[in-house]
Amino acid sequence: MQRLDSPPATTSAQAEQAERPAPGRRSFHRPADYVAAVFIVVAVLVVSFVLWDRSDIRNTTLVTGPSYQPIPAGPTVFPPSLAQVWQAPSAATPVPVIAGPTIATAADGSVVGRDPLTGDQRWRYTRDLGLCTVSETWGKVIAVYHKATNCSEVTELDETSGKRGSQRNGDAQMGTQLLSDGTYVTTTGPTLLDTWRYDMVQTMEYGTVPDFYNPNVQPRKDCRYGTVSVAFGLIGVLERCPGDNGDRLSFYRATATNADQPSVVTSNVIGGHNGRLIAMTAQYAAVVQDSPMRLSVYNDQTGAIVASYPLDLPESDLSGDPSGLVVPSWTDADGVYWYTGSSTMALSSTDFHPLWTVQGTLGAGTPFAGKYLLPVPNGIEVVDVATGAKVGTIGVNRNGYSGPVAMASLGPMVLEQRGSVLAALR
Repeated sequence: MQRLDSPPATTSAQAEQAERPAPGRRSFHRPADYVAAVFIVVAVLVVSFVLWDRSDIRNTTLVTGPSYQPIPAGPTVFPPSLAQVWQAPSAATPVPVIAGPTIATAADGSVVGRDPLTGDQRWRYTRDLGLCTVSETWGKVIAVYHKATNCSEVTELDETSGKRGSQRNGDAQMGTQLLSDGTYVTTTGPTLLDTWRYDMVQTMEYGTVPDFYNPNVQPRKDCRYGTVSVAFGLIGVLERCPGDNGDRLSFYRATATNADQPSVVTSNVIGGHNGRLIAMTAQYAAVVQDSPMRLSVYNDQTGAIVASYPLDLPESDLSGDPSGLVVPSWTDADGVYWYTGSSTMALSSTDFHPLWTVQGTLGAGTPFAGKYLLPVPNGIEVVDVATGAKVGTIGVNRNGYSGPVAMASLGPMVLEQRGSVLAALR
């Protein structure tokens, strides 16, 4: 007799039925099932490897350095001579790049943070992409790479360790340089200017915008840009536009409600055809103009001209636009030092009136140990900062290089950007 609380006995027929798969389903025990599973796993692994092999991470190398390095102290007295201590390839830096205690060089896809005294590597960041330009801003090293026809890949690198910080993609044009006012960075380009803030968020674009979705928000079409400058959240650009009878000087804000809708402060045709925007402050802009050759000072809030000074410069100084659409210059509290192409001219830092001129130079120069250094053929001319009076000349062997020289200094080191090479002297 079967107990009432016991499960019913299972017959052999019922057991066979239970082992069979439910209708519409089949058991995963056949050889073909295992083959299919292996194929799927292998396919997933292959696809994952291909994606990884072609990814930015796979083709990026970062070698970091120590998190602290001291900034070397400058000389207490002016040195009697300067001699080259080290040099490194650096085709992607238009000027010497100094960030904190580090000198950065950039060439062949690699950005290298170097010890300023020896040139030894402290850190390195490498991608399998071409470098567009490298600059310093916010105390960081900013590297811009290109994948195709645009300088689209932007990476922030810690100045001391080289650790990667913020990144962004953009539409900067080939040949771009970076201009910083301390808060915003603007990329230069012949038809497009792109601006972003410290967190790499775009705040403004000006010109011919790619993938243009909002028509009639840019102020003008088909303009080309000659020179660009920035100051205190304001961007100035010298434009050449269809229908204008000369150069157009425009100022717009680095940020607005919509990043593709510029907030233009003022824009006026100023005449001439070979002008250059040299520098800006929160109130004034200095522009060199031809026919006749003169330095014009404009109010960058109203566009009105406030002063004009005749210049005695060769016409060749205004032939073509400068590299990267940025006029070679050095700016500090004492003045703006402008390299015209044949001379270096010091301008007042308050209203841009001319202070002094030294002819026959190769660049804008740099302050050093209480004097001002100017690169000249076969050497460095030392002048008084206030008057431009010659103090002396230091001979420098540039190994046959005779082109433009951009200068800077860090501690006891004097730096020279000679084309695609950065040289350090002490």
